[in-house]
Amino acid sequence: MAERITVLVVDDEGDVRASLEMVLQYEGYDVWTARGGEEALARLTREEQGGKTAAVVLCDVKMPRMDGLETLEKLLARPAAPAVIMISGHGDIQTAVEAVKKGAVDFLEKPLEQNRVLVSIANALREKRLATENKLLRRKISERWELVGETAALSALREQIGRVASSNASVLITGETGTGKEIVARQIHLSSARAAGPFVTVNCAAIPAELIESEFFGHEKGSFTGAHERRIGHFEAASGGTLFLDEIGDMPLNAQAKVLRVLETHEVTRVGSSKPSPIDLRVISATNADLQKAVEEKLFRLDLFYRLNVVPLRVPPLRERLDDVQRLATHFLREIAERAGRAPHHLAPDALNYLRSLDFPGNVRQLRNVLEAATVFAEASAVERVHLERVLANGPGLAATTRALDPSGDPFQAPTFESFKDQSEALFFKRKLAEYGGNVKRTAEMLAMQRSHLYKKLDRYGLKN
Repeated sequence: MAERITVLVVDDEGDVRASLEMVLQYEGYDVWTARGGEEALARLTREEQGGKTAAVVLCDVKMPRMDGLETLEKLLARPAAPAVIMISGHGDIQTAVEAVKKGAVDFLEKPLEQNRVLVSIANALREKRLATENKLLRRKISERWELVGETAALSALREQIGRVASSNASVLITGETGTGKEIVARQIHLSSARAAGPFVTVNCAAIPAELIESEFFGHEKGSFTGAHERRIGHFEAASGGTLFLDEIGDMPLNAQAKVLRVLETHEVTRVGSSKPSPIDLRVISATNADLQKAVEEKLFRLDLFYRLNVVPLRVPPLRERLDDVQRLATHFLREIAERAGRAPHHLAPDALNYLRSLDFPGNVRQLRNVLEAATVFAEASAVERVHLERVLANGPGLAATTRALDPSGDPFQAPTFESFKDQSEALFFKRKLAEYGGNVKRTAEMLAMQRSHLYKKLDRYGLKN
């Protein structure tokens, strides 16, 4: 049986209290009544000590001693604040506006109409439920994008995030692949005044050069072959919030000039249109490349670099914060268990020591992947060292990551056909990348591959650095 909802009626007129109590009880509500603000607050305090509370309060404006607006303020200051509907026999626009500004969800005039009262309560309950759900959702989002760890390196980064979040300056996040650059970007967004706005992520390396303008700025219907309908781009979609440009170093030069103009004018013009649209957003960029070197090699615009690098942040690799491995492992094991709908595994001491001895070229992302694979082999509740070794020896992606970075690695020593294929492929891409001086664009061209496809391969094998 569902728990009955309680409504508190606060009015100095006895007949109003009695009539509302009768109507609301008939509709299935539990009803408390009070003759004034002090009595209402005392009743709430008493009931809350017993684990009860009122979801909605109907409060008169004109009452002796403590008036309705003062009562409203005190009600909303409570930890379990109810939704408050103000009622008055002397309704006027000014009082109604003031009540709503102070936080009332509605304002009703006497004589009260039964249907109007019931609709107002239903609306208040719906808004209260949505607000609660939104709060829980925000908490889950915040937990999902949590920076886990207490080492000095991470504490310093967390402090920097707090300072940066209060400004609207552009941020450039640097760090190796898998360190958590997107988590840092989301933490900045969630801690900023733009937290209620959108957070739009764009992987600059994954967008084909011929589509990047349409993806970034949008297009009008019929502006090019395949443009069957009007579409807003990522910049417009992020207006009011934050645009996260991941892998910014892989943006083509012609697109860089157009992005720079948008950042300078705060306007975008869709492909096929001559009318600019204003935008209001914050730009956070990230890269695992050396942008200053790219500027020197004329692969990245100096003016765009200055525009993006107003506040630089560096995310430390996992090897610089190995004392965080235990906290990270506990966090990931709990997260993995929640998604699988089961109790979490724990990390055995020998497994923890083993993890701390590893280099983890794929950083935090690789640690999570190793742990997730290890839980598959762990029949009991503990992840042991033997489970981790099995993953690193036979895992199709992770084993290749470890061995491909070892110059002495021999694919023909692989224990399985899958690991042989992966190690061979990783070795092939490693050598080709070295052959073309680490230039991903050139390597992709010579291999007749889409750059986005090559990036996925490099990311898989931990070769993006």
